[in-house]
Amino acid sequence: MRLSRFHLHTTKETPAEAELASHRLMLRAGMIRKLAAGIYTWTPLGLRVLRKVEAIVREEMDRAGALEMLMPSIQPRELWQETGRWEKFGGQLLKIRDRKEAEFCYGPTHEEVVTDWARNELKSYRQLPVNVYQIQTKFRDEIRPRFGVMRAREFLMKDAYSFHLTADCLAQGYQAMFDAYTRIFSRLGLSFRAVQADSGAIGGNASQEFHVLADSGEDVIAFSPASDYAANLEKAQGQAPAPRPAATADMAKVATPTQATCAAVAELLEVPLATTVKSVAVVGAAGFCLLLVRGDHQVNAVKAGNLQDLGGDWRPATEDEIVDHLGSTPGFLGPVAPRKPITVIADRDVAAMADFICGANEEGFHLTGVNWRRDLAEPALVADIRDVVEGEPAPDGSGPLALCRGIEVGHVFQLGQAYAEAMAAAVLDENGSERTLHMGCYGIGVSRIVAAAIEQNHDPAGIIWPEPMAPWQVAICLINPKNDASVIKAAEALYQELTGLGLEVVLDDRGLRPGAMFADIELIGIPHRVVVSGRGLDAGTFEYRHRRDEQAQALDRQVLIATLTGAD
Repeated sequence: MRLSRFHLHTTKETPAEAELASHRLMLRAGMIRKLAAGIYTWTPLGLRVLRKVEAIVREEMDRAGALEMLMPSIQPRELWQETGRWEKFGGQLLKIRDRKEAEFCYGPTHEEVVTDWARNELKSYRQLPVNVYQIQTKFRDEIRPRFGVMRAREFLMKDAYSFHLTADCLAQGYQAMFDAYTRIFSRLGLSFRAVQADSGAIGGNASQEFHVLADSGEDVIAFSPASDYAANLEKAQGQAPAPRPAATADMAKVATPTQATCAAVAELLEVPLATTVKSVAVVGAAGFCLLLVRGDHQVNAVKAGNLQDLGGDWRPATEDEIVDHLGSTPGFLGPVAPRKPITVIADRDVAAMADFICGANEEGFHLTGVNWRRDLAEPALVADIRDVVEGEPAPDGSGPLALCRGIEVGHVFQLGQAYAEAMAAAVLDENGSERTLHMGCYGIGVSRIVAAAIEQNHDPAGIIWPEPMAPWQVAICLINPKNDASVIKAAEALYQELTGLGLEVVLDDRGLRPGAMFADIELIGIPHRVVVSGRGLDAGTFEYRHRRDEQAQALDRQVLIATLTGAD
């Protein structure tokens, strides 16, 4: 490729709306252009990178035995009503009507469509297992699209779906996809981690996320450096607490006139924050509930929402509801002697506490020396409802947990039979009996990978592509070609030789000054830069610099070729 024949439009200005490095650099490099909020045009440069990612994904899916297909992006309402997700999926589901007023949605995912395909195409156990996938544009109407293609409304996704006769077969298929994903992200040259995850709106029995590790990631990952344990914050657990100790103190009411937080109470009473209990009032499926976590912990909303007593539609209690049930305003709440019956849900650590401190349900007062059974009934439910904290023991006993940030780029689910049961997808087994299908779902954010790779690989000068994702592997830059025909001849010869060796090469023949030319090549992240100049030709060398190197080297032709091809 010759840059004089390619559309490359870079800018020096940093776009005001771009918060993340990937968004800034993709706009500056001219990879994407905004059409509307969360909707982008991929330019020829951006598309080259996107297709690199797509090719590796496709190769590994094919290698794993998956079959590529293509499903409609516009999906009829009736399918989504069969699974109950027409309403449940929420505002992200973009709903549209055709000229006959029939309702459709622009597909954010394809579980319903592929299950409809399966129930019509799969009739016998002999057709199983089968795994089908597509690479297709999706649309989710994000409330606040931001970060460029990292959280766009329209995005490119690889979604695969497998169908099995038994749960054991599903587990095998799930592991095959997990292994394929590991190969995909390894081949892309990314630093990543697979973590246990919550299944969210997709549902299912088990799921794992693949995260590209980056400080700018929206997700927090808890992991043990000493083992394979890793989970996102919505799923991570600390070690189970020790058995509850015996009570050693009497309950007493103490004045806390202005101390409306656990931290302030602990400071006033000169006690560790971990001896206090935080009460969070919410309303869920079981009515008015009090969530209890230690004063040094935080309630995890996803964990709490997964509890049957709360359900997905739970919400914070209003101040009027709090006063009605507990008799006090927030800041002095506790589970002892509520005004009306309430449901108490205690985190595992709180259930194992003795002599703890909590609100007295009276403004300006807290209770000390509170103990279960003696001063209040055992909680209605004990569950893990909190965020883990760095340094606490990992659940597998391997050592302390560490926290880092990640960008979710892939997710694998064991969906089980929920969709197949809802849509009556079944086959006949070897005995002629009808068996409901078991199903797996496996997604990769193809366009998000591009942004995630930049978040992990950039410097002040621009993008530093992992080589498998780079638009070209090598850039040949010409110095003063108009006044030196030998430079053009040598550059053309090198271009032809490298191309013949199977390398993807771009020849920068635009005639720019060296500073502007080098800035563009660094900004767009080409891994290898070779400079052809009259001075170098006189010395029998080319100037070579890897994108991550600080200094260039003068290499003769033989050494240069060996360096670029990886030959010894």
